[in-house]
Amino acid sequence: MAPAPTADVELSSLASSTTSSTTSATGGLDPVSPVSSAASSVFLKRAAASTALKPKRPVVLQAVRFVTFVVYFTSAVLTINFTQLLGLPIRLISKDWFHAYVDYTKQSFGLVLATVTQWWSPTPVHVVGDRSVAGLMRRTEDGRLATKFGDRVVLIANHQIDSDWLYMWWIAYTGRHHGSIYIILKESLKNIPFVGWGMQYFRFIFMSRRWENDESRLKKSLGEINNDSQWPAWLLIFPEGTNFTQDGINKSQKYAQKFNLQEPQHLLLPRARGLYFVLRNLNVPYLYDCTVAYEGVPRGGFGQDYFTLSSIYYQGRPPKSVHMHWRRFARSSIPLDDESEFERWLQKRWMEKDELLESYYVNGHFDGEELVDTEVRLKKKREILQVYAVPVAFVLCVNVAWKAWSLISR
Repeated sequence: MAPAPTADVELSSLASSTTSSTTSATGGLDPVSPVSSAASSVFLKRAAASTALKPKRPVVLQAVRFVTFVVYFTSAVLTINFTQLLGLPIRLISKDWFHAYVDYTKQSFGLVLATVTQWWSPTPVHVVGDRSVAGLMRRTEDGRLATKFGDRVVLIANHQIDSDWLYMWWIAYTGRHHGSIYIILKESLKNIPFVGWGMQYFRFIFMSRRWENDESRLKKSLGEINNDSQWPAWLLIFPEGTNFTQDGINKSQKYAQKFNLQEPQHLLLPRARGLYFVLRNLNVPYLYDCTVAYEGVPRGGFGQDYFTLSSIYYQGRPPKSVHMHWRRFARSSIPLDDESEFERWLQKRWMEKDELLESYYVNGHFDGEELVDTEVRLKKKREILQVYAVPVAFVLCVNVAWKAWSLISR
């Protein structure tokens, strides 16, 4: 990954584009016009975000952090790719063995994500839930989060920044299901070298955002998960479909106006079709809903302007803390006989999430029945050795076989 553009470049680019576009449209900026007011608001938010994005560590330390992160993460990803390649012949022997092997590689990547967060970007996490998740989350004696959400569930969450999925994978790790996760992602991500190839091996579900193409693909993937009913499966989907950004808000507002829907302040409107299809076609007992907020993103701000993957890991400036509010819905309680009725149900849940976020911005935290203050970290440091176990064993076996052949052929 390349470092993020400097804030000065982003600001100058934004300023020039805002000025030119508004001037060309009006012949000059009117200081009290809605256009100039909106532009000024966006500019001020970006200015505040740019200040937060500027590196605060000496250049040498930033360079050391960048190099060590890239070396570790790249080597770990390549090692997992090699592990996946070594396991392909298992598919010809046993479907169950291959399923277990795929889950093993998913576990490995989940451990890598937890490790890079723990070592390069330590982040306090405050996890709270309502009564529906009472007894399903606890703080262990050593300060970790432990969850008991079940073996087969669907997870949904609002989409704030690019690292949302990382924290959701960590939640799966806290329930020892980091090898059972499936994520619905946009199709372009599968072409990312090494990481994207690995996600295809994980059997993640890639969507083109064209329902005529996605419906059959999604049905096939859900059918495969159902057929493997003896295996745990955590399916993660972001109903908003994209990060919370100004462009997303504009599209969400048009969608709301078209269908006469109430608009949330802190979220994008969810698109119901994909989740509806998932819940109708996937055999799971519960839907878990997470509302995520990041300390350091002000009311009306966009998370991606404050925290990027580059700033979090390369520059070591993660959110001051991550706040999660969890609740659970029994699948049997969700209206799945009619898509319109389900859409109304989902819109209500999203307005409730918007109220939760409003409360967060007022109080600085979520309220709930369960509260666990923790951080992203491994249960045991030696767990990370799992990433390298198969390639090391393979190399040792090849070495032994070569030496044995050399002795025999003398």
